[in-house]
Amino acid sequence: MFTRYGTDVIIGVLVTVAIIVALALWSDERWVRIVCFAVAAFLVLFTANFFRDPDRTANTGGKPVDDFVISPADGKVVLIKEVDEPDYIGGRATMVSIFMSPLDVHVNRMPASGTVEYLKYIPGKFLVASEPEAVSQNERQCIGMNAGGRKILFNQVTGYVARRIVCTLKQGQTVTSGERFGMIKFGSRVDVYLPAGTPLLVKEGDVTRSGETPIARWQAAH
Repeated sequence: MFTRYGTDVIIGVLVTVAIIVALALWSDERWVRIVCFAVAAFLVLFTANFFRDPDRTANTGGKPVDDFVISPADGKVVLIKEVDEPDYIGGRATMVSIFMSPLDVHVNRMPASGTVEYLKYIPGKFLVASEPEAVSQNERQCIGMNAGGRKILFNQVTGYVARRIVCTLKQGQTVTSGERFGMIKFGSRVDVYLPAGTPLLVKEGDVTRSGETPIARWQAAH
């Protein structure tokens, strides 16, 4: 299954591949044909791999999915720290940063069910997404949601290669945990901010899968 968010890129790649194949067929040189077909094959395989969009089910061990915050991105947890988050959380928050390499699935999914209350696009730099400075300096799309009275903020952050954020959410929209809402094209990160004290289920170095891996569990009383 392939994501609909990559239609423009997929069409562009197919046109490019068609041109390369035409050049290969036009040439009388065997080595030129071999190189052209190799480049065309690489482009097709890389694009198909990057824009794959597998179905996912939250791995909560049979417990209600709404008891958990589910990872919005595939990748590796590169940073966990407590920070001030005044824009939406309104106080101390725990930040979980997930870095996505070009080989990961890049479709992003909602970490919980609830209502989108906050959307803000911030222009910025294109530093390597795994660097700590990318959190505050890179271009990003900020999304705040109310999940049954609990606030979650998560930011789609661009990287050195990834320079296009896709986010289809609208303010006031009702969403469901695991629902697809966009992607970041060609390597990036997602930073998740939870109210300080929220029990985490991941640590730095862990690998997550969007729509599947629980990264935190809500307190029983709130």
